[in-house]
Amino acid sequence: MQVTIERLGHRGDGVAPGPVFVPRALPGEIIEGTEVDGRIDNPKIVSPSPDRVRPPCVHYKACGGCALQHASDEFVAGWKADVVSTALSARGIETKIAGIETSPPFSRRRAVLSARRTKAGPLIGFHAPKSDAISRIPECRLLHPGLMNAMPALESLVDAGGSRKGTLRIAIALSQTGPDVSVTGGKPLDPILASDLARIADEAGIARLIWDGEPVALVAAPVQAFGKARVVPPPGAFLQATVEGEAALLREVCRAVLPGQRVLDLFAGCGTFSLPLAEQAEVHAVEGEAAMLAALDAGWREAPGLKRVTTESRDLFRRPLLADELNRFDAIVIDPPRAGAEAQMNEIGKSGVARVASVSCNPVTFARDSQILLAAGFRLDRLVVVDQFRWSTHVEIVAGFSRG
Repeated sequence: MQVTIERLGHRGDGVAPGPVFVPRALPGEIIEGTEVDGRIDNPKIVSPSPDRVRPPCVHYKACGGCALQHASDEFVAGWKADVVSTALSARGIETKIAGIETSPPFSRRRAVLSARRTKAGPLIGFHAPKSDAISRIPECRLLHPGLMNAMPALESLVDAGGSRKGTLRIAIALSQTGPDVSVTGGKPLDPILASDLARIADEAGIARLIWDGEPVALVAAPVQAFGKARVVPPPGAFLQATVEGEAALLREVCRAVLPGQRVLDLFAGCGTFSLPLAEQAEVHAVEGEAAMLAALDAGWREAPGLKRVTTESRDLFRRPLLADELNRFDAIVIDPPRAGAEAQMNEIGKSGVARVASVSCNPVTFARDSQILLAAGFRLDRLVVVDQFRWSTHVEIVAGFSRG
């Protein structure tokens, strides 16, 4: 059959009437192929879009780590902005997007890789699209060189602790002292394996190695810099995907809430926003994970010249801060998970707080939560799209709200 692509779906597939989903197709393209269960998985492009480009990575065809390398940077930026605008319009919100900040190639400082131990040796990479097969990525254009340089060490870990029957999950983040690595799905840890893994970590300069939740090696504390502060996050703690993306988010957050004497940081994590804001304002950081707050507090205590930072461990989904509690602050930063923060936004709406910086990784829940603030008398002053996950369908947003 022959179809014309009308739009991109939220996972990046082209969508033709029917609907028929076509992977790695672009709006306006005419493609032909065999449809099976509403998909054409091996399309032939009859008429390509002017936005189609040659994928910059040699692994793109077989690798599922990226979804949009076949589209121009301008198209991807515009599409992500449209995703945000569409979500807002569905809630009756019309606003101008002030810009889109896209992280450069070779900038991802954290990733989750899949690995297996095979007869031919260790296999590490991303899963192929819609497949359990793992694609090697020796020339990956997504990951930071610091992560790529760690691949030989990861291969040694897989060779020592991997099973030919199972798939390992390797979470790796770049710290100031080396890679911070957490592996799950490997062989059970015994004294001999622990010794082998610790030796590999030491020889390769892996800062910290966690094996199925058990600490195996701490060659050096895996330090992250948040402004003037130096923080050692607990294993698996959230970290913004790129340095450039984090800087863009922080810049817009500061623009929205400063100057101010007292700032509340909700879903504060390890202090991505709290600690840089403390250079100019007192901050109260609220987070559900006590270990992340402990790391934040330790980083604050050792950093020079910061204003007072207090912490509070609290489940903001079950116990949002109430309006009376919020009224102690001049401004609020809120960066919830994908589910958003409906209950907390309702309390912010009831409060007298004048300024809010809202950070989100989900345009749909962001639009819902924004509608709550607007109905409570806030105005949406400025919105920026931040694309830390280059060549993916992931979209992040940072916006400033204020009362008249």
